[in-house]
Amino acid sequence: MPVVNRHLVLSLVAWLCALPASAQAPAPDPDETLVEELVVTGRLPGPAWWRVTDADTTVYVLGVPSIAPKRMQWDRSIFERRLKNANVVVLPFVNVRAKLGGSIGTAINFLRIKSGGPFEATLDPATRARFVAVRTRLGQSAKHYDTRNPLAAGVQLAIDYRDVSSLTNSDPAKLVRYLAQQNRVKVVEKSYDLGPQLGGILRTPPSVGRICFDEVLAQAEAGPGVTLAAAQAWATGDVRGALDNERTYERCLSTISGGRTYDERTKADTAAAIASALKTPGHAIVLVSLRPLLAQNGVLERLRAQGFTVKTPGES
Repeated sequence: MPVVNRHLVLSLVAWLCALPASAQAPAPDPDETLVEELVVTGRLPGPAWWRVTDADTTVYVLGVPSIAPKRMQWDRSIFERRLKNANVVVLPFVNVRAKLGGSIGTAINFLRIKSGGPFEATLDPATRARFVAVRTRLGQSAKHYDTRNPLAAGVQLAIDYRDVSSLTNSDPAKLVRYLAQQNRVKVVEKSYDLGPQLGGILRTPPSVGRICFDEVLAQAEAGPGVTLAAAQAWATGDVRGALDNERTYERCLSTISGGRTYDERTKADTAAAIASALKTPGHAIVLVSLRPLLAQNGVLERLRAQGFTVKTPGES
C-alpha cells in the first residue's frame, strides 16, 4: 500500500472527491488570512517554534514550509535538544495511501485521465508556445502530458517542475523522522486514502482546471527563486519571509468545491493530535505546515479556543 508524500496531490484528491459535475462558485482560500499576532520572528537559533501548554505538558510546534529545497540545511540545535526525552514526534498530516481495495479503481481512473492527448494540442498558440518551452526545459516530451484534462496536466507539470528544481514536500519532515527514530522517539503520521478518488479530476469543469494549469505554468516559467528565498527565511526564524513561499497551485485548488471540507479535516486532525500529546506529562514535538498553523481558524486558534495556552516564537 504505497504512501505518497506530495502536498499538491493530497490536496487535489481530497478536495476533488466531492466535486459535482457542474461548476460552482469558487470558495475563498481558507489559509489566506493569517492571525497576525502569531506571525512572529523567532528569538532562538534556527527555525521558529510555537508552544502549546497545559499544567504539566509542553508541545513544541515547528512550523514547516509546504515545499522546500531537497536536503535543506538548517540549525538543528534547538530541535535536537527538544528531541531528547520527547514523548512523541508528530509529522505533518500530508500523506496519501492507496488501499488495496481501491488500487484497481485508482489505476482505472489514472488511465482514463492519461489519455486523449497530447495536452498541448488543446491550447491556443500563445499558451502552447509557453508550455512547449517549459516542458522542453524540464526534459519532457509532448507524450508525457497525454491528457486532455487541464487539471491533470497542471498536476503533472507541477510535479515535473518541482522534481527538476530539486524541490520537495518531504523535507524537513523526512529528516525529523530519521532523527526521531535514531533517538527511539515514537513517531506519529497520518495518511488519507487516495483510492478511486482520482475520478474527481474527471469531473472538474475545464474552466476551473485551466485556471490551475495557468497558475502552474506561470510558476514553472518564473523558477524556484521565491521558494529558495522563503526556505532561507524559514531556516533563520523569519516567519514573515517564510510565508512568502510560492503556493500558486495550493491556492488555486482551494477554489474547487470540497476545499473547505478537506481543510477542516486536516486542521481538526492536527489540533486533535496536539491535544492528545498534551495528555502525557513532559513534552512533545509536532510539525505543522506554516499556513494551516497560523491561519484564522487554523491549528493554533483552535487550540486556544479549547483553553490551551499558545506562546509565539518571540516569547520566553
